[in-house]
Amino acid sequence: MAPDPNSSSTGPREEASLKVPSKDPKKKDEKKDEDLSDEDLALKQQLELYVERVQDSDPGLQKMALESMRQEIRTATSSMTSVPKPLKFLRPHYVTLKSFYETMGDSDLKKYLADILSVLALTMSAEGELESLKYRLLGSEGDIGSWGHEYVRNLAGEISQEYAKRQSEEAPIDDLMELVQQIVAFHMKHNAEPEAVDLLMEVEDLDLLVEHVDKTNHKRTCLYLTSSARYLPGPDDVLVLDIAYVIYLKFEEFPNALQIALFLDNMQYVKQIFTSCDDFLQKKQFCYILARHGVAFELDDEMVADNDEREALQDIINNIKLNEGFLTLARDIEVMEPKSPEDIYKAHLLDGRASAGTSVDSARQNLAATFVNALVNAGFGQDKLMTVVSDASSGGTAGNWLFKNKEHGKTSAAASLGMILLWDVDSGLSQLDKFFHSNDNYIIAGALLGVGIVNCGIKNDCDPALALLADYIGKEDSSVRIGAILGLGLAYAGCQNDQIRRKLTPILGDAKAPLDVVAFTAIALGFVYVGSCNEEIAQAIIFALMDRNESELGEPLTRLLPLGLGLLYLGKQENVDATAEVSKTFHEKIRKYCDMTLLSCAYAGTGNVLKVQHLLGQCAQHLEKGETHQGPAVLGIAMVAMAEELGLEMAIRSLEHLLQYGEQNIRRAVPLALGLLCISNPKVNVMDTLSRLSHDTDTEVAMAAVISLGLIGAGTNNARIAGMLRNLSSYYYKEASLLFCVRIAQGLVHLGKGLLTLAPYHSDRFLLSPSALAGIVTLLHACLDMKAIILGKYHYLLYVLVLAMQPRMLMTVDENLKPLSIPVRVGQAVDVVGQAGRPKTITGFQTHSTPVLLAAGDRAELATEKYIPVSPILEGFVILKENPDYQEDN
Repeated sequence: MAPDPNSSSTGPREEASLKVPSKDPKKKDEKKDEDLSDEDLALKQQLELYVERVQDSDPGLQKMALESMRQEIRTATSSMTSVPKPLKFLRPHYVTLKSFYETMGDSDLKKYLADILSVLALTMSAEGELESLKYRLLGSEGDIGSWGHEYVRNLAGEISQEYAKRQSEEAPIDDLMELVQQIVAFHMKHNAEPEAVDLLMEVEDLDLLVEHVDKTNHKRTCLYLTSSARYLPGPDDVLVLDIAYVIYLKFEEFPNALQIALFLDNMQYVKQIFTSCDDFLQKKQFCYILARHGVAFELDDEMVADNDEREALQDIINNIKLNEGFLTLARDIEVMEPKSPEDIYKAHLLDGRASAGTSVDSARQNLAATFVNALVNAGFGQDKLMTVVSDASSGGTAGNWLFKNKEHGKTSAAASLGMILLWDVDSGLSQLDKFFHSNDNYIIAGALLGVGIVNCGIKNDCDPALALLADYIGKEDSSVRIGAILGLGLAYAGCQNDQIRRKLTPILGDAKAPLDVVAFTAIALGFVYVGSCNEEIAQAIIFALMDRNESELGEPLTRLLPLGLGLLYLGKQENVDATAEVSKTFHEKIRKYCDMTLLSCAYAGTGNVLKVQHLLGQCAQHLEKGETHQGPAVLGIAMVAMAEELGLEMAIRSLEHLLQYGEQNIRRAVPLALGLLCISNPKVNVMDTLSRLSHDTDTEVAMAAVISLGLIGAGTNNARIAGMLRNLSSYYYKEASLLFCVRIAQGLVHLGKGLLTLAPYHSDRFLLSPSALAGIVTLLHACLDMKAIILGKYHYLLYVLVLAMQPRMLMTVDENLKPLSIPVRVGQAVDVVGQAGRPKTITGFQTHSTPVLLAAGDRAELATEKYIPVSPILEGFVILKENPDYQEDN
């Protein structure tokens, strides 16, 4: 019913008349009544009559009056802006009715009146009085929803206040909980799941939710639970996710339950999902999700009884088919043609002076070309420098390119072959084999690292990487040892492999081992045991740090030791506390650095606001020269805040402030932090900031900004960034080290010819892959001191990015895991949490046939009804089953 035009204009005037007693009430009253329409006037007089009748001594009359009043209130409608009329006209009588209520004897009528007072209190009671709730508890037990949504919502708000009050007084809450039961049931019936969840969170009883969800609303409820978990302080967030997990299991939404289990890093849950699901197809899909997340997971006969089936599933988890899938994508998009570094530099687009300067520092240039070539052709198995087959007489060109690099440059060149053959273990090992027969230690070291790179993310029953690399760990030459150690770290990242721990831990305590070997051992153990909180390794790294003398503590490489320690606690929050206490006893040169690194790793990806504030506080101090701990603190802000979009935007703004007011060592880390926040997601505002910083007067800041431009554009082929980098290459054509950074960034932007991503988040940006984050963070820590590490002789640390490389594809496969091409819509993902109805989840979509590429923030949905996806999230490998109800349209 549309609000009566006359009545709505009386609202404010009437309120004034209530608040300011007029000197001459009669005149005022007459004037007010004139403004009302006839029906409103009748209603008003009617209600005033009821109020008098209620106070009558005859119970029969009282009952009739209350009934009629109740009827009027219930049938009244209201619009967004106006109060229902009966409530409006009854306002002046609220106090009279209240005082009459106090004088009544106990009877059903008294309860009846309490109900009506409870509804009147909705618009009448003073702030904080909680009268609506008070009278509701005194009233009859009737159906709560019949008074309307607004009343129920108001009650819910008052309950949460009353609950908090009673909790602090330790008073009983049983009567409140009965009411909560009714309200939750009402909300769940009326599509207001978020309100039900909010109320239950306020009264700390989310378990009630499980009995109220049904087939129709469980998805929306769980969506709200999982999204709100990001903003809750621990341990509440885990409780909320546990409830979502229970609901998903109850309705057999296993893929969603698996995601929550992985988010909680709870392997018992993962086991439970495998045992409670009978569908073999779904189990295959679980394996794809596990493989993408990068966790080592062994199936046993409880989870999958049949041996052949178990082997097939374990193969999926071990990522055996990843290379095949990636090449299918590459063929489909027609980018199999190998690219040379010149194709990436596009020097012909620049004016003459830049191209003339290319022959300046040729060893450094060739090293850059090695990396660009490896990054661009990663995973394609062929390129124009390392894998070219030529006639036997010239002795193969791979050797030729190899020897265009000097000393440690050969290490990176040999390892680049591993990158080109990424994920293709068989041909990778056979092609790297020739380098093992070399008598040049640098080449052997590169081959060892290459073996690690080829096996990265692929697990194999016969452990070829371990077999090949184990013998080289104890060699004399430190570069060979580092190659083998880092190779093992990459090949077994996240596997928590016991043999590797037994082989590598002794090196940490070896007094004769050179510093660089010890540092890389710590990092490798950090990769293999990422997020495991392994105490034995933590102790070994702590002792190694304590054994360092003062001059060693000043070395840039020493800083990799605290990082290795931090990786053990990646995302594990308060589990780091004991280790953090121990780190306070370190030498003052490294104490603060270690503290910041541990804190930032432990809370990485949690979005914990308090930790971000703490880290910002560390960055706000203006320190003496020589303090290094602010670098990791700045990176820490990005690591903690990258968890969700809101925190991410806020962190970008905070970093802008640090740029303006921070000391030089902070300014050097800010570009790297921005690179981490928007990795493989080129946001225009961040791109502009980095472009500005890439011309900074401080070369360290400029180098960090250039590398970060590469990181935010990694694998996107972003034309704008590519243009910026080309211009920078002509701007810095005389400065070898900056030019080297520009080249690396150019390689990153065209990573895998634009088919790969470095983003550690996947599954609709819900899950964070720990080993991927470990690789990125290690590179960023190394970039805090570019000159000593990346531009020194440890440039092969750039290869740790391989941990984060993943195809950014959606590949649909049939039940036999053969690629299946079907139309899908790809568009910007829309957040639909808590929205009414069935809103569209993507906007601005285009229809393609699979396999397709997904950019950052994209989401896909099937454009055909013919198939049903086994997983609700279309990313990576998705199995489709035929829809039995589908009928072809003629």
